[in-house]
Amino acid sequence: MNTIVLAAKGIVKRFGGVTALNGVSFDLRAGEIHALCGENGAGKSTLIKLLAGVHVHGSYNGEIVVDGKPAIFRSMRDAEHAGVAIIHQELALFPEMTVAENLFLGVLPQRFGRVDWEQLQSQARGLLKELNIDLDPAAKVGNLGVGQQQLVEITRALGRHPRVLVLDEPTAALTQHEIELLLHIVRRLRDQGVTCVYISHKLNEVFAIADRITVLRDGEVQGTRDASATDPEEIIQLMVGRPIEDLYPKRTTVPGVPLLRVNDLSVARERGMAPILRDISFSVAAGEVLGIGGLMGAGRSELLMHLIGQFGLRLSGEVQVDGKHLLVRNARDAMNAGVALVSEDRKRYGLILEQSVAYNLTLASMARVCRGAFIDKNREEALIRESVSELRIKTHTSESLVATLSGGNQQKVVLGKALLTKPRVLLLDEPTRGIDVGAKLEVYELMNRLTAEGKAIVMVSSELNELIGMSDRIVMLHEGSIGGVFTRAEATEEKLLAAAMGRLDKAA
Repeated sequence: MNTIVLAAKGIVKRFGGVTALNGVSFDLRAGEIHALCGENGAGKSTLIKLLAGVHVHGSYNGEIVVDGKPAIFRSMRDAEHAGVAIIHQELALFPEMTVAENLFLGVLPQRFGRVDWEQLQSQARGLLKELNIDLDPAAKVGNLGVGQQQLVEITRALGRHPRVLVLDEPTAALTQHEIELLLHIVRRLRDQGVTCVYISHKLNEVFAIADRITVLRDGEVQGTRDASATDPEEIIQLMVGRPIEDLYPKRTTVPGVPLLRVNDLSVARERGMAPILRDISFSVAAGEVLGIGGLMGAGRSELLMHLIGQFGLRLSGEVQVDGKHLLVRNARDAMNAGVALVSEDRKRYGLILEQSVAYNLTLASMARVCRGAFIDKNREEALIRESVSELRIKTHTSESLVATLSGGNQQKVVLGKALLTKPRVLLLDEPTRGIDVGAKLEVYELMNRLTAEGKAIVMVSSELNELIGMSDRIVMLHEGSIGGVFTRAEATEEKLLAAAMGRLDKAA
């Protein structure tokens, strides 16, 4: 365990005038799981790209050492030859190819100068069986869910038999079952002597799996701790540079009158199909946060999408906003009624990545910045400055492309866009997915400010501790129906999970 297989020594990496890594030293021991933590922009991605040969030798100062000898990585292939494999957060698969073809792309078995398709299928089945991953080698990757595609990426890396495996946010798109499978695979690799670098914002996963934890902040190492000798509070303090008394800040707002009522709602995906949501009833008051949880496929996102007219056919039931019947045809109708949604997939539904921060912020509220057919630039710029300031969006200028921002700051832009529509009811679908601890805290503080202003919030979350920490009441969905309703005082992770599984009567 004490043998150092790879080390970075005194690494300095700059992009133009920006220093991304400043004197970083970092080492990996044989057969350990080493977690790398830090806020977005802390330097984690830069460091692992350097270790994997993406940032080549000569583009940085300092040195990389493998087995005690200086290593020169002039390409990713050099790093692979040294035994380093990296699984990026952004998948690099070919959707029109099969699972087997993606697994062995670049090393396809051949016979008589042609691809040996039978051998390819056999090797793919063997590798998947070895890792206990239930995937059809002949299936097209483009037909798989995101979680299954992530498992293909992981399997492909493991098929190269690396000595050092780097996993960058590997569970962001996985179900709970797939997460448990992945953690089991990583532990087994450690037992076989493989060193794993595990990057995640989910500290519960970090502490469940890591032997050591290194924290980066502003491109510098803040410390390395044995996981057994530290706790989440210390790691969070190292990440953000200050002690955090409570990750879920207390809210003192007293709920007022109901702003949103949903009564006996049943919804089908399309006409003639069975309902995907059945007999859903709940209300949320001014100044209140209603949490909605459930397992993957329970209908959480579909419920929010239906409320803004973007999903399904209503079979029965009604929705009221401020006591008035609401029947929306599209998102514009919902916004006009005071309802706004922040989608769970910000890159697909929330942002236009190739446009500026300013463009994205005002995109849904052009009526507020137009005079007749013309944009009032002074009014628009004032709203943009106000949003950037209030949400503390870290951007060089408001004209910077939103694609250049960190995940947390992209999420703030999505929130800002929704808030500029002046909603009374805000629907948040996984509002903290893929963002770091510091950005999460800012989102929670924003939620408290909004409820203090009298807004009602409906928050979907997969994290049970987040539901308990931020919600006044919690509705758990089970296969499209309500499995249980809890006040914050009543809620425990065991009860919420039992309700999500339709086994609330079995909970202690």
